[in-house]
Amino acid sequence: MIGAQNYKKINTMEKHKKNLKVEEGRVYSYGTHVATIREKELIVFGYWSQTTNKHINYVANEYGLEIVKKD
Repeated sequence: MIGAQNYKKINTMEKHKKNLKVEEGRVYSYGTHVATIREKELIVFGYWSQTTNKHINYVANEYGLEIVKKD
């Protein structure tokens, strides 16, 4: 698990190097901003494809975050 303090840096996630990035608390899947890290939560905006959902779940797991969905 990656330390929560590291989410403010630019991180290319090890498992999904090409298509998943965390930059300054924002999660990007295929270049699209899909979620934001706030304290111990991963705020997910809208509904996403199966692959993007895998990216979201991966980030939440790596940072030890609870997923909160916002419509």
